Amino acid sequence: MTTPEPATNLHHASGIWSLVHAERAALAADLADLTDQQWATLSLCTGFTVRQVLAHLTAGASLNPVRWLAGVIRCRFDFDKQVAMRLAEQLGTTPTETLARFRCVVTSTIKPPLPTAAMLGETIVHAEDIRRPLGIHRDYPITTLTRLANYYQGSDLVVLAKGRIVGLRLQARDGPFATGSGPLVAGSTLPLIMAMTGRVTYCDELDGDGVATLRARCTTSWPRPRREPEPQQTARATSTRPE
Repeated sequence: MTTPEPATNLHHASGIWSLVHAERAALAADLADLTDQQWATLSLCTGFTVRQVLAHLTAGASLNPVRWLAGVIRCRFDFDKQVAMRLAEQLGTTPTETLARFRCVVTSTIKPPLPTAAMLGETIVHAEDIRRPLGIHRDYPITTLTRLANYYQGSDLVVLAKGRIVGLRLQARDGPFATGSGPLVAGSTLPLIMAMTGRVTYCDELDGDGVATLRARCTTSWPRPRREPEPQQTARATSTRPE
């Protein structure tokens, strides 16, 4: 049985879950009519097709802390092996089954020992990993993007973000997000989020004296399906209440 979230965080988490569910539903709708060839398109996650990334999202929405930890132990703390194992469990035999499995978890509030905001990040960032190579555009609510950008500017959990923008000033032109000091990196909120999380192609949509630095930092750590917490983070996460 998982530990319940603290009462003071319940409303906050509930608000984030509604955003996660909306983004999952939008992604499922966008992928409804893909051809087999499109499903085999390489995503922005190196070495993974869009179908595999979707299965990864399904896996993340299906793992509670107990199952997650059991998988980590089974894989002897090899987190890449854990990701591959859980992805394979949710891939199914056809793209139609892959999408059906994802649709089953659209409203799930199950998660590994991660902050709820990290699940929003997983959903939006990996959705873009899928949509971008397919040429699919989504107009995300700016309030959702701003909330996620504010999370990433202060966190390196799951994916390096805070560390990637150290010494830079980020400024959104389509919303209120702003953080940091130093050379400017400016643009729309979505490209700022994607660049913060290492997607170098989105740097082309940004401008300012700090873009070259951010671009270089993106190329030193390429994106892939979620890196699991390190062992010391695992111990902490399983002994405290997740957000």
